[in-house]
Amino acid sequence: MSFIELAEKRYSVRKFSDKQVEQEKLDLILRAGQAAPTACNNQPQRIYVLKSPEALEKLQKCKMSHFGETLAILVCADMKACWKREYDGKLSGDIDAAIVTTHLMLAAQELGIGSTWVMHFIPEAVRVEFGLPDNEEPISLLVMGYAATDSKPALLHMQRKDLKEIVTVL
Repeated sequence: MSFIELAEKRYSVRKFSDKQVEQEKLDLILRAGQAAPTACNNQPQRIYVLKSPEALEKLQKCKMSHFGETLAILVCADMKACWKREYDGKLSGDIDAAIVTTHLMLAAQELGIGSTWVMHFIPEAVRVEFGLPDNEEPISLLVMGYAATDSKPALLHMQRKDLKEIVTVL
């Protein structure tokens, strides 16, 4: 499958089966996150794999949406390890973590693992429930697993704006 086919096929899975993701597949997904580019290659991402029943139960206290996932990956940024833009102090951590999360998500899709990037979570609850150090900022949450047999893309999934509406060539 070409990259564009992979990207277009991927959708946010909102209903997972109870089948566990095999360790070999999880390892490949994590390697994709490790390979992601980061500013100055500082690699400030800190990845937490949430798969035990206890960890998944804690996670439910931190987010508003529940999809029956059997696995979640929390990507944090170590704010002490981020590259810093000199002229305005912008730290790269959120951008680096987003790139890492995208790599994780697309690698999962290639392996037949569904995912949903959950934006609606409570960072402070995540920090407390998982005992994150002060320098680590929770950036993204990717819930994952095998899609339930009746899982399907949201109605608007295939609607795309015309490139002329979103691209400006200067």
